[in-house]
Amino acid sequence: MDTGKEKSMFAREYFWQGLMTLCGLFVIVLTIVIGAFLVYKGSATFTTFHHSLLEFLGSGDWTPQDDASGGGAVGALIFIVGSLCTCGLALLISTPFSLGSAIFITEISPKFGEKFYRPVVEIFAGIPSVVYGWVGLTVLVPAIKNVFHRQVGHSVLAAGLVLAVMIFPTITSVSADALRSVGKETRMAAYGLGSTRWQTIYRIVIPAAGPGVITGIIMGLARAFGEALAVAMVIGQTTALPTSIFSMTKTLTTEVAAQMGNAMEGGELKSALWTMALLLFLISLLFIFLIHMVSAKQPECSVRSEKKMLAKGATREKERIAEEKIDAMGGKA
Repeated sequence: MDTGKEKSMFAREYFWQGLMTLCGLFVIVLTIVIGAFLVYKGSATFTTFHHSLLEFLGSGDWTPQDDASGGGAVGALIFIVGSLCTCGLALLISTPFSLGSAIFITEISPKFGEKFYRPVVEIFAGIPSVVYGWVGLTVLVPAIKNVFHRQVGHSVLAAGLVLAVMIFPTITSVSADALRSVGKETRMAAYGLGSTRWQTIYRIVIPAAGPGVITGIIMGLARAFGEALAVAMVIGQTTALPTSIFSMTKTLTTEVAAQMGNAMEGGELKSALWTMALLLFLISLLFIFLIHMVSAKQPECSVRSEKKMLAKGATREKERIAEEKIDAMGGKA
């Protein structure tokens, strides 16, 4: 009887182990297949229509032909610059607020932050992109037009602000987890050396949690780079290089989303769009590589940073005590 139960238990164990292994392998194979498919489709721009990589990445002339004869220009510089401008602006706006919110959640008011503030922040992550885009189109775009006295409110600024709100919960949550991972003993040691709470935060906790915070920023940037619908609704969809934050332009994702469904299969335009999709895939892989590289260094960097900060604090404390002793001896003399 016991032997039968043991066999059944081991059978279930091996079944679930095998199932989980197959699921993991399926995800790996699926990623490889998607990458290979994008390489196959995207390479037609260079192999079939004989455009150069330099033209694709460095030219702003975008006039591909929607047929198999080719002969047009496939410079994607406008979309690359548009993506970099909108995502960079979003990161510049969102990062300070996200880091400040993470500090508030973990250091300033942990009870209120965990029970009320963090759940509210995480609600933003569940709001659909179309809602962000619609609010941006109906509220933000008219506001930019009226406040800055522009002819239109569609701009890089509008797209950057919408993306900043969208990536805010990602950076905040990851940064808060990184700050919380710093040991309590480190904080207590800093307080024991005479540091104030703010000194402990910006000299000890933030440097120690730096790799985790950087990981959150990279994840937010990846989220911003992949967004299409919300950006398309507020950026103006104009095929021109942006010259200021009030310029209208396009991004890689908005152009692919707008043109892919209407382009002829096998045509030059379709192939160029597949090449842009391949570029986005490679950018995503780059972000994943950066996250793994930063995360791999996190434990070592955190320990080294904590020891370095505490050693500096201990040295300053010893100097202060020595100065007090010298002053005391001088007073007695």
